Amino acid sequence: MTSAATLAPPTTPEPRTRGHASAWLAGAAAGAVAFSGTGAATLNGDELATISAASRSLAGLWELAQHIDGHFLPYYVFMHFWAKAGTAELWLRLPSALAIAVAAGLLVALGGRLHSTRAGVTAAAVFAVLPSVSYYGAFARSCAFAAAAVVLSFWALHRAAERPEAARRWVVYGVSVALVCCTHLFAVLVLPAQLVAAVALLPRRDLLLRALPALAAGGVPAVVLGLVGYGERHAISWIPQRGPEVLLKFPKMAAGAAEAGLPLFAVALAGAGLLWWSARTRPGGRVWAATLLGWLVLPPLLLLAVSHLVTPAYVDRYLFVTAPALALLAGLAAASVPRMAVAACCALVAVTVAAGFAQHVEVREPNGRFEDVPWALRRMDVRPGDAIVYGQSSVRAGFDYYGAGATPDDVLRIGTAPDPDGFGFPERDDVAEALAGRERVWVVWRGAKSSGARLPRVEAVREAGFEQKSAWHSADLPGLTVALYTAP
Repeated sequence: MTSAATLAPPTTPEPRTRGHASAWLAGAAAGAVAFSGTGAATLNGDELATISAASRSLAGLWELAQHIDGHFLPYYVFMHFWAKAGTAELWLRLPSALAIAVAAGLLVALGGRLHSTRAGVTAAAVFAVLPSVSYYGAFARSCAFAAAAVVLSFWALHRAAERPEAARRWVVYGVSVALVCCTHLFAVLVLPAQLVAAVALLPRRDLLLRALPALAAGGVPAVVLGLVGYGERHAISWIPQRGPEVLLKFPKMAAGAAEAGLPLFAVALAGAGLLWWSARTRPGGRVWAATLLGWLVLPPLLLLAVSHLVTPAYVDRYLFVTAPALALLAGLAAASVPRMAVAACCALVAVTVAAGFAQHVEVREPNGRFEDVPWALRRMDVRPGDAIVYGQSSVRAGFDYYGAGATPDDVLRIGTAPDPDGFGFPERDDVAEALAGRERVWVVWRGAKSSGARLPRVEAVREAGFEQKSAWHSADLPGLTVALYTAP
C-alpha cells in the first residue's frame, strides 16, 4: 500500500519565478484556445443582448437595469466602454478569452499552493481543453469573467489564510469576493465552500476580525444585485422547473461533453481523496480537499434548491464557475500518481482532448451557438415587395447585425431604437393592415417549427389571410425557424 507521504508533493519549495512563468504561459495558451472557439460561430440571442445593452448610453443602461438584467449591470457597463472600439464578433468575444487566460494562470498559482506547479499546470491545461471553455471563452457574456473571479477568490483565500495577520491579503480577498458577486449573481454559490474553509482554518480572532469582515464587505454587491434580480425574476420565467435528475447531467455541463465530463468527474473525486489523504504531510489538506469539493458540487445543489424555493433558475451556463474546480481536482489527482506523475498528467490532458474533440468542432461551426442568423438570411429567397415578421421582437437584433439591408421590408417596426426597458423593439399591433397588399411574408422565430403556433405574431399573420408554404429549421435546438407565408 502506498503511504500518504509517497503521494504528497515534494517539501522543497519550487522557485517562485518558475511558477510565475508557468502561470503566464498557461494563461496565454488557454486564452488562445478559448479565443479560437470563436471560429465561424455566429452571435446568439444572449450575445446580441450584450450588444444591445452596451450600445446604449449610461442613462439608457440604468433604465434597462431597472426592468431587466439589473444583476448584469457591472458587466454591461464594462462592455459599454469596450464596445466603443467596435462590435465585431471577435472584438466582443475577446474579453471572455482574456478572462479564461486569467483563470488558467490563477489555476497554476492555486495548484502550486495546494500541491505543486506540475499540478497547477496540469489543471490549467485540462481547463483550457474543456469544450465548455471553448464555448464560454468565446461568448460575449459574463460567464468567463465569473470563472476567473471565482478562481481569484480561492487563490486569495488560500494566500490570506497562510498569513492571517497580513491585513492587505484580506483586502485582496474581499475585493475578489466583490468581483465574484459582480460578474454573475449565481457565482456566489461557491462562497459557502470558502466560508467553511475559513472557519476550519483560522483561529477565532482572525476569523471574526479579518475573514468574516472581508467576506461580508465583498458580499455587499451580491445582496444588492440579488434584490434586483429577485425583483426582475420575471425575466427568467422561461426557465422550466428541474428535478434532482438534472444533477446527473452536471459532469457533462461542467466539461461541455459527457465523454470528457464523466471520467474527469471521477478523477476529480479521486483528487479530493488524495488531497485529504496527504493531510499528514501537508497541513490543511483535509480542509482544502473539502473546500475544493464544495466548489465543485455545491453550486449545482444550491442552484437546484433556489429553483425550488424561490424561482426556477437552473440553467447550465450559470454553473460554468465549477469548471475550474473540476480541472483543478483532476490535476491534483494526476500530479499525485507515484513515480509516474508526468506521464499521468500528460495522459489526462490527452484523454480530455480526445474525449471532447467532437464538441470542440461543434462549437466552432456556424451554428455553434445554436442561432445561425446568416443561415436564416441565406435561406430566404427575398423578392421585391416581400415583408418580414419576427415571432419574437428580440430576434430582429440578429438580422439588424448580419442583414446589412438585405432583409425583406420590416413592416411592423417603429423606429430604430430598441425598447428602453428590454431587448425587443417597438412594433405596430395592426399586423393585417401592415401586411395589406403583400403577396409573401417571411416569418422568423426562435425555436422549433412547432413552437410558432404558440406565438401571437405568427398567429396574427395567419389571421391576416396568409398560409404557410414552406418552413425550415436550423440544425439544433432552440435554433431558428424560417417560414414563408403567401397570400391565397
